[in-house]
Amino acid sequence: MDARQQWQQAFDESKKRNAPFSTMSGIPLEPVYGPHDGEFPGVYPYTRGPYASMYRSKLWTMRMFAGFGTATDTNQRFREIIRSGGDGLSTAFDMPTLLGLDSDDPMSLGEVGRCGVAIDTLVDMKDLFQGIDLGSTTTSMTINSPAAPILAMFVAQAEQAGVARKHLGGTLQNDILKEYQAQKEFVFPPRQSMRLVRDVVSFTTAEMPRWHSVSISGYHIREAGSTAAEELAFTLANGFAYVELALQAGLPIDAFAPRLSFFFNAHIDFFEEIAKYRAARRIWARWMKERYGACDARAMQLRFHAQTAGVSLTAQQPEVNIVRTAIEALAAVMGGAQSLHTNSMDEALALPTEKAARIALRTQQVLAHETNVAHVADPLGGSWFVEELTDEIEAQAEAMFAEINELGRGSMLEGCIQGIEDNWFQGRIADSAYELERGFNAGERIVVGANAFREGNEDDSLDILRISQDQEKQQRARLEKVRADRSEAAVNDALSRLRTEAADPEVNLMPALIAASNAYVSLGEMMTTLGGVFGRHVEVPVI
Repeated sequence: MDARQQWQQAFDESKKRNAPFSTMSGIPLEPVYGPHDGEFPGVYPYTRGPYASMYRSKLWTMRMFAGFGTATDTNQRFREIIRSGGDGLSTAFDMPTLLGLDSDDPMSLGEVGRCGVAIDTLVDMKDLFQGIDLGSTTTSMTINSPAAPILAMFVAQAEQAGVARKHLGGTLQNDILKEYQAQKEFVFPPRQSMRLVRDVVSFTTAEMPRWHSVSISGYHIREAGSTAAEELAFTLANGFAYVELALQAGLPIDAFAPRLSFFFNAHIDFFEEIAKYRAARRIWARWMKERYGACDARAMQLRFHAQTAGVSLTAQQPEVNIVRTAIEALAAVMGGAQSLHTNSMDEALALPTEKAARIALRTQQVLAHETNVAHVADPLGGSWFVEELTDEIEAQAEAMFAEINELGRGSMLEGCIQGIEDNWFQGRIADSAYELERGFNAGERIVVGANAFREGNEDDSLDILRISQDQEKQQRARLEKVRADRSEAAVNDALSRLRTEAADPEVNLMPALIAASNAYVSLGEMMTTLGGVFGRHVEVPVI
C-alpha cells in the first residue's frame, strides 16, 4: 500500500463530516494536495499533520488561558469563555502557586492573584471549577514544580463532585526541565523533580487514560530569547528525556507516549513557524520509531498546543497586537496545531480584560469559520520555501541533539540534566536573546510602535484589568479559615505519610498527595514537606 492509499484509508476511517468543501466562489477543495508518492497527513512521518482528515473532522480546540485573583474570580472568567464559544479551559496560576508557596507566606506578599489564580487548598480547587462539567470539558493546567500536588487537588475535587478520575480529560504541563533552562520557576533539584514527573506519568498512564501527563513546552524557551530552531531542539530533547525516564520506570513506550503532548510558541516569523511545526512532527515520529521502538501510530504522532508570542506584544499602540496575534494564530493553524490560545491585545500591560480576551477568542473563530483555511491539510506543503525551511530547521535541531546526546554519553535524559547543570542550555538561550535585543536596539529588527512608527504612542486610553489588594486579603482570610476548620490530626497523618514515602524513591507519591489534598493540606505545606526530603535547588549563574 503506497502513501496515498494509506492516507485515503485513514481519511475514510477518521472523517466525521461529508459536506462538500469549496472556496467562497464555489471552487471544490480537496482535503490535501500533493504528488501521489509524496507525504500525507495521518501517515508516518506525519510532517503534514498527525491526522488524516485534520480540521475537516474536528477544528482545533480553542483553549483560552485564564486566571487571576481568587478561584471565584477565575471561575467567572472560565464561564464567560465557555459562553463565548471556547471549548477548552487553560489555567494560569499566580506566582506563589507556581513556586509552591501559600498565599500567607511572606514571600507571597503583593503577588497573590496578580499573574494568575491563587490556589492554596482543595477549597480553592473546588471553587475554580464550580458548575463546570469536567466530564465534557478538557482542562489544561500550566504548572510545573508543584504539578503533582496541583493534579492531586484537581483529582480530589473532581471525585468529590462525582467525576471519576478515568473520565477526566486535559493536560498538565509538568515540564520541569524547561524551568531550569528558561522559565526559572523551579523548587527542587533536577533529579528529585524528575521523580515527581515520573510519578505523574506512571499514575496517569494507569488511572487517567484521557489525561496528558506532560505538555513538553518550548513556549517559555522561545519567550526567553531562543531561536526557532533552539526552541524546537530543546523541546524535543526534553521530550526524549521524559520518554527515557518513563522507560526506566518500566512503562511500555506505546502505553504512555500517546499521552505526551507539546506546547509551542506561535511567533511572528510566519513561514519559519510553520516549518518549525512540520519539522517537529517529522523528527518526533522518526526518533520514537527508530530509537525508542514505538509501534503504535499514536506514540509517533506529535500533537501540540500553540500560544501566540507574548514577547512579540508591545505596550505601545496595544491595538496593533490584535494584528500580530492574528498572523501568529494563522501560522499555528496552517502548521497543524491541535489547540490554540490567542493572546489579548493588553497583555503587555496587565492581565487581559474580559473584552480583550473575547476579541482574542473571536480572532480564532474568524480563522475557523470565515477564512476556509481549515479545509485543506498542510496547505503550504510542497512550497519550495517552506520545504527548504523545514529541512534546515530539522538539520539544525539534529546537530543540537548530537551535542546533548554527547553530554549524556548516549542518554538524552542524562544529557538534558547535565546540560542544565553545566549551563549549556542557559548559555545558548542567553546568547540568542542577546543577539535578538542587539538587533532591536540597532534598528535592524523593526517592531512597530516600539522602535519605529511611533505616532500614536501617546494614546493611553485603553482600559486595563487591575487586581486589588482586597482580593489578596480575601485569599489569605480564606486560607486561615480552612486551617481553622480542618482536622489537624488528619493533616499531620497525611504529611507524615508524604514525608515517609518521599524518602523511598520507589514509591509513587500521587496517592499520598491525593490523600493530603482530601485532608485540606495546603500546597505550601506539601511542598515544604517534600523540600525537607528533596532539598532545594540553587542555580549557578552563567558567567
